[in-house]
Amino acid sequence: MHESVSGRVEDYLRTVYEIIEQKGYARIKDISRDLEVRPSTVVEMMRKLHDRGFVVYEKYGSITLTPEGREVAEAVKMRHDTFKKFLEIILVPEDVAAKDAHVLEHRLDSKTILQFTRFVEFITQATAADRPKFMRRWMEQFRKYCEEKTNNRIKA
Repeated sequence: MHESVSGRVEDYLRTVYEIIEQKGYARIKDISRDLEVRPSTVVEMMRKLHDRGFVVYEKYGSITLTPEGREVAEAVKMRHDTFKKFLEIILVPEDVAAKDAHVLEHRLDSKTILQFTRFVEFITQATAADRPKFMRRWMEQFRKYCEEKTNNRIKA
């Protein structure tokens, strides 16, 4: 597939990918805003990613992903989305799920990621409109359990 890349490189590639998906193109200021880093830091990373063959970057121009950069970005986005969805299934608030998914996407073994992916696919397919009754009951019981625990903690 590709040479090993750091979590930081993955973050940049995923960010560029997401911006391109939203706007059709990415610029330094967009990446800087999304990653909360200085534009000069983004420029430095874009030069490195360009040299490694992940992006096409020209000074003052838009940034595009090469096929290899797109492949890495899509894989990272899929991991991120899987972890975010899993955390939302277990009722983690959306903003926290997004932040924590970011941590998980870089830290787990590929076999663990595969099992998370399978679990999320299983649950989301099973909870679609034709989901089995036991799955609906399970989700509702879990929601009630969490609410009871929260209410008991507040009372204590």
